[in-house]
Amino acid sequence: MSVQFDRIALIGIGLIGSSLAYDIRRLGLAREIVVATRSPDTLKRAEELGLGDRYTTSSQDAVTDADLVIVSVPVGASESVAKEISGNLKPGAIVTDVGSTKASVIAQMLPHMPDNVHFIPGHPLAGTEKSGPDAGFPGLFEGRWCIFTPVAGTDEAALKRLRSFWEALGSKVDEMDAEHHDKVLAIVSHLPHIIAYNIVGTADDLETVTESEVIKYSASGFRDFTRLAASDPTMWRDVCLHNRDAILEMLARFSEDLAYLQRAIRWGEGDKIFELFTRTRAIRRSIVQAGQDVDAPDFGRHALDKK
Repeated sequence: MSVQFDRIALIGIGLIGSSLAYDIRRLGLAREIVVATRSPDTLKRAEELGLGDRYTTSSQDAVTDADLVIVSVPVGASESVAKEISGNLKPGAIVTDVGSTKASVIAQMLPHMPDNVHFIPGHPLAGTEKSGPDAGFPGLFEGRWCIFTPVAGTDEAALKRLRSFWEALGSKVDEMDAEHHDKVLAIVSHLPHIIAYNIVGTADDLETVTESEVIKYSASGFRDFTRLAASDPTMWRDVCLHNRDAILEMLARFSEDLAYLQRAIRWGEGDKIFELFTRTRAIRRSIVQAGQDVDAPDFGRHALDKK
């Protein structure tokens, strides 16, 4: 199915926004791409990279006559963007976002959406630890999930059109309730990042170790934690604040399970330790089989180490 919008406005041009720009251009999904960001320096870099057809620091200007508006900002900024663009949205326009928390985004944005536009919250489950317009690349969304959390009364034709857009990008699309989304993402995304930030911070606190062995020997599992902990601090601060209840619930569950493992190690209960490690190993294999990662030897680290 051919999918094309006359004008797509990208509000925010970080990793997700810039990757969208590359694919929209590559796949011919819009006749015009308008890029908006508040930072003049970021806007200049986006123009140097050729990410859009028109560039502005005004979100209001960007959305004028846009058929599709994609908001790609930290979730804490969702309300301010919604207020800014609400008066300039074209009747019939689709407004979506890419935020990692959905109940909060809906609460922030929906009250400011005019009745004659289609607000469809979304979340592409794709990304890297890098940020900014230079971080984007074509194909980021290929084979990845994009989750919609439609609000009551969502227009089916608009929903179908947005689904076709993401499918054209190579994504698999699913729908779920916003609160359910936030709980699922708390365990599969938010908690791993929080744990990574925490363990890298703990290592940094052990200064006598960090200044010698930790960096030197980081080709082991610690490197995986540092990759997650290198993610955009503003984005993840906002995620913690705007998905607080679900994250706290998952942290409590994690703490209970960690205490169980701690007791097993303390008392030398090897059968319990082995059972847990066997079960989690199977989960890793199922993720690879689902096409959400690769099973390349050493996950490509050998190639990285040769550079």
